[in-house]
Amino acid sequence: MKTTLLALVLMGAQWSAFAHNDTTENYVVHEWGTFTSVQGADGVQQEWNPIITTELPTFVYDLAKPSGNPRRASTAFGAKSAFRTLQRMETPVIYFYSDRERSVDVTVRFPQGIITEWYPQARDVGPSLIRPREWFTRIDDAARKAGLQPLVHLSSLDTKKGINESVIRWMGVNISPEMMPAADAPLLPTEKSGSHYYAARETDAAVLRVSAPMNGATKQESEKFLFYRGVGSFTAPLQVTTGSESDCVTLRNTGANELTGLFVLQVRGGEGKFIYVDRLPAGEDKSVKLLPGRDWTPPGELALQIGERMRRALVGAGLYPREAAAMVNTWRDSWFEDQGLRVLYLLPRAWTDSILPLTLDPKPRELVRVMVGRAEVITPAMEWELLKQIVRYNEADPAAKQKAVAETRKLGLGRFAELAVRKVLGNTPSREFSNLAWELLGATGKQEKGKATAVARR
Repeated sequence: MKTTLLALVLMGAQWSAFAHNDTTENYVVHEWGTFTSVQGADGVQQEWNPIITTELPTFVYDLAKPSGNPRRASTAFGAKSAFRTLQRMETPVIYFYSDRERSVDVTVRFPQGIITEWYPQARDVGPSLIRPREWFTRIDDAARKAGLQPLVHLSSLDTKKGINESVIRWMGVNISPEMMPAADAPLLPTEKSGSHYYAARETDAAVLRVSAPMNGATKQESEKFLFYRGVGSFTAPLQVTTGSESDCVTLRNTGANELTGLFVLQVRGGEGKFIYVDRLPAGEDKSVKLLPGRDWTPPGELALQIGERMRRALVGAGLYPREAAAMVNTWRDSWFEDQGLRVLYLLPRAWTDSILPLTLDPKPRELVRVMVGRAEVITPAMEWELLKQIVRYNEADPAAKQKAVAETRKLGLGRFAELAVRKVLGNTPSREFSNLAWELLGATGKQEKGKATAVARR
């Protein structure tokens, strides 16, 4: 009898645990973020490493300065700038809305990437889960059935050990639904330096309080969202090809799901133009023409026009109006003002869930995830102009060198300059020419970094 009773108790405890995992509670979670890739005129996505990175507040944690030693398997990966990858996962933020105070466990996995920055402090960060080969086989089978590309090249796995999976886990995230009084405002960390980071706070989301191990003690931090970033090696579902003049742009959806809210944008010398494409079905192409000499809009007006259109698209995808505005304000200068040719588009929810699985315990009654893909294009015209400036930089005259640096800056390559130089160099056997190209890049980068720092301090 005692044995039977004990078995029933154990079975009840197990059922309670499973039931807890499946419980849906009355709170809402919304997330937005971006995935940035760079490709040439042929549409081939390239590995890249920005020489200029988007400034973040110093209180944000990263792999180079974890500032507290969350439980991680390894710290050997270094800073984000050490990676040359196909994708930069930039500024995903997770908002919470609740009818009452509650506690939630949050886990984000990044099977094909590495999480590099985060805030508040997390319980686990980095490649900390060892998954067997069979686990990835099941995941890849599910991806294929959904019409998605496999997550892992199984041939590269160690049959016995599997591979490390990048993960970030916040345990016991406390959601405070009441508005934070002015007296508590210092709970949210701030700095005087400018940053893309703070615009994301301009929402009605609840204040979060997170406790995590820090140097042998427990530290509590507050924020209006969970923030993280990373890098990954996988291709985005949009392929962009252009002609020699980049006036005709062809969009191809290489994924298994329809793409929506596509903005083809070109900025030159501060002016710009854009064309909006409502949807692009899976496997289909669409060509658009950015007519030369027509419809150029001044920079301030351009940002207002495309920003409002983008906000409407984000709200249509499920974000609240203030969340959509926060996302646009976060990336306004980078999306709408940086010189170049790019396509911004909404990534399918199925793609996001496959690339970036998110687990919430208990489950919310509503989960919205809106990711924007950014396809930056290095055009033949940009490559040709960069080549000319490398040749000019070869002149011994210091004035000519400064002219080459100034003209290279006008190209607006910014974070994508390192890739542009590699494409121009190709397979050149000239060590001297290669050295000149990288010297020019270094000189341009110093000026760009100084400019970015001056802007950030305004």
